[in-house]
Amino acid sequence: MMKLLGRLLLGLITLIAVLLLVLKLRYGGGRTDFPDRSGPPTLPESALEVVAELPTPPGNIAVSADGRVFVSLHPEARPSQTLVELVVGKAQPWPNAEAQSQFTDVLGIRIDRQQRLWTLDNGGHGAKPVKLTAFDVASGKVVREIVFDRSLAGLGSHYNDLQVSSDGSTIYIADASFFGLNPALVVVDVASGKARRLLERHVSVTPEKYIPVVQGRRMEAFGLVAIRPGVDSIALSRNDQWLYYAPITSERLYRIHTADLRNEALGPEQLAGQVETLAAKTMSDGITSDDQGRIYLSDLEHSAIVRYAPDTGAMETLIKTDRLRWPDGFSFGPEGWLYVTGSALHQVIGLPPSSVAEHAPYPVFRFQPGASAAAGH
Repeated sequence: MMKLLGRLLLGLITLIAVLLLVLKLRYGGGRTDFPDRSGPPTLPESALEVVAELPTPPGNIAVSADGRVFVSLHPEARPSQTLVELVVGKAQPWPNAEAQSQFTDVLGIRIDRQQRLWTLDNGGHGAKPVKLTAFDVASGKVVREIVFDRSLAGLGSHYNDLQVSSDGSTIYIADASFFGLNPALVVVDVASGKARRLLERHVSVTPEKYIPVVQGRRMEAFGLVAIRPGVDSIALSRNDQWLYYAPITSERLYRIHTADLRNEALGPEQLAGQVETLAAKTMSDGITSDDQGRIYLSDLEHSAIVRYAPDTGAMETLIKTDRLRWPDGFSFGPEGWLYVTGSALHQVIGLPPSSVAEHAPYPVFRFQPGASAAAGH
């Protein structure tokens, strides 16, 4: 009997060891020497103005043309609320407390020029239905909802962020597919609700094998799972001609004409041939653009915000300070303000819930980069 139990125990230990090895091989490992492309900041730390201080990390942010500020609370911190409006520096559930039960895991939010607030709910990495919901900003009423078919957003998907065309007709989504390892861009026709997965597993949506190191922490949870999602950073040029995108750990920023993404006549190989490698980039999470065609990227490893000018190839560091804990979401607001969140994921992922309270509060900032851009994204 004892021999049998010993064999069973040995078998169990062997099975666990094999499973851990498979997990490590599939999700772990990688280099920690991502190039430092930040430099001395052109703006002082005092240029960062605190908009609000939250008890739980913010995810993304969207600011309306009249200055209303909406924030998704990052799902990784398991907040009691999901979507809030910042009112006099305080977080108020939006559109109301009862509506919070409608959400599973909302991260991406954007306000389009039709004054609709779009929320992207990844359904807990596809465990539940993945959906887009549009709210009228003025009334808080739902005006459009699109639920994705499981063939487009199945288990292991991670519909992370989105951009909306100026006319409100097309939505571009980054499926980071953290667990599924099947990243892609998703293009949605708002009127019909039809969606298409594009560039699946293309080099431009696939992370390079780096492990982020953020404020001293190596981001490999439990020593097994590197925090290395697929395509995450995503932004439209303000004339709607280009979609800029990249995985967090990619060394390169890519772009593609939006007309090519909308062209259903292009096959996978033809579409892949339209992808352009634009520039070397930072280890970026958030990304946005301005009317001058410049691109703003976060640098999560160096607590910085940089700006890249495609016409000249110049990259400048605007802000660099440890106050930016994992700079994440961007949104321009009125009067040239650029709002930025810090999701502080290095103080959340793979840590006990008490870590969230320990590192609170979590600021939402804004600053003046000297640029113009429509509010909302």
